[in-house]
Amino acid sequence: MFKVRPFFGLLLTCLALGGVGSSIAAGTKTATKPNIVFILADDLGWRDLAIDGSPWHRTPHLDRLASQSLRFTHAYAPAPICSASRSAFLTGRSPARLNFEFVTKLPGTTVDPHALKIPPYPLNLPLSETTVGELLRDAGYRTGLYGKWHVSAHNGGYLHWSDTHGPRQQGFAEGDQEFGSHPYHYRGRNASPEPPLPAGDFGADALTDKAIGFMRRHRDEPFLLWLAHYYVHTPIDSRAHWLEQDIASRLPADADPARATYGAMVETLDELVGRVLRELDDLGLAENTLVIFTSDNGGHPQYAANGPARGSKWNTYEGGLRVPFMVRWPGRVPAGQTDDTPIIGTDLLPTLAAVADITPDAQVPLDGVNLLPLWERRGPIQRPTPLVWHFPYYHPETDFDEKLPEVGVDDFAMSRTYPQSAIRSGDYKLIHFYEADRDELYDLATDPGEQHDLSRSQPERVGDLRRQLDHYLSRVNARLPTPL
Repeated sequence: MFKVRPFFGLLLTCLALGGVGSSIAAGTKTATKPNIVFILADDLGWRDLAIDGSPWHRTPHLDRLASQSLRFTHAYAPAPICSASRSAFLTGRSPARLNFEFVTKLPGTTVDPHALKIPPYPLNLPLSETTVGELLRDAGYRTGLYGKWHVSAHNGGYLHWSDTHGPRQQGFAEGDQEFGSHPYHYRGRNASPEPPLPAGDFGADALTDKAIGFMRRHRDEPFLLWLAHYYVHTPIDSRAHWLEQDIASRLPADADPARATYGAMVETLDELVGRVLRELDDLGLAENTLVIFTSDNGGHPQYAANGPARGSKWNTYEGGLRVPFMVRWPGRVPAGQTDDTPIIGTDLLPTLAAVADITPDAQVPLDGVNLLPLWERRGPIQRPTPLVWHFPYYHPETDFDEKLPEVGVDDFAMSRTYPQSAIRSGDYKLIHFYEADRDELYDLATDPGEQHDLSRSQPERVGDLRRQLDHYLSRVNARLPTPL
């Protein structure tokens, strides 16, 4: 049963439902296929937005989007790391099934020695995989991807698109790898220094401008805009020093100054998303456009406050997997509500296929499910298998022993990640650690911070979840770490 929580007060909820309830109940549809704008942030933690509980960041544009959206409070990334999540968002298939469990790396990458041999690092998402771009292109959508791809080998520079395995070979007719105003643009090897921005100025952003240009060119036809921001990924830097100073005044007195810079990046991301949303209004497209906003994994341990969730990017505790997720679709998805149903990024492809009235190839097994009935409040989703995450690697690759031995809560430090897999069924979550052949069990309903391991007191539940996890990994031919 889906669960609804009040949001932004009774008045807003009643107004939102009053505006959409009749059309949802009647099952009416717009006359044309809806435009789809998918905005993917990079490394944005589940509590980095003001609407999600951050006491330090001001995010008015995303907060406003949330007030117009159905917001999921238990949304998960497909993986605790970038490329693996992106491959799953694109295909609806889990990183374990895709054998794409880490960031793309060339063979021969230097790693510290460990007790287990890890699988080879992934490099290119195979062209045989069907992406959201290909599905919607074949259904008559104009498709464009702007920003970060990162599921293929770098091409002449970090994050530069592959000529053989890039977005244009995977269903996206237009796009650009433009870095925009992210520090990748001005802190690169050949980039020239740029001056600080005047007070109140967030600066120009060529990535956002190009994405807006795509919407303007195709305003009269259905389009898919896949806008993959580089914010708020490292390097942590900002030209908006005025904003850093403001955020520093909100942080605890002993906070690392880098957290103020990180906050400036979060608030810059908010401004850039706001520009896209304003353009949809100006073009008269907002009413027939589905907007989805989320992140590719949990927040970076040194900068993002993921508490009360434990952990961060690079591990399968909640802080590494939980992400913001909001859906705006006027007349189809109720605004001003939250939903605590667990959902995951692999659900994106089957859901967008349903939105566009496409039936995916039944011969290609998917790990995600169609969320449209849940979005439209027509009933709960039926998920045939529990949620699974698979991270068969050590992290960091080098200087491993210099990191914290235990994964904490808001300790703002990097810890050691060992090869692990996790499964969530109902409120229970099991994490299996391969090197120690050890399981941890948590009841997320009573222990969202994963502080009380129940594995000793509930051995039968541990055994059941381990069998389900092992069965799934075997069924999809997941790659496992092995003894040396």
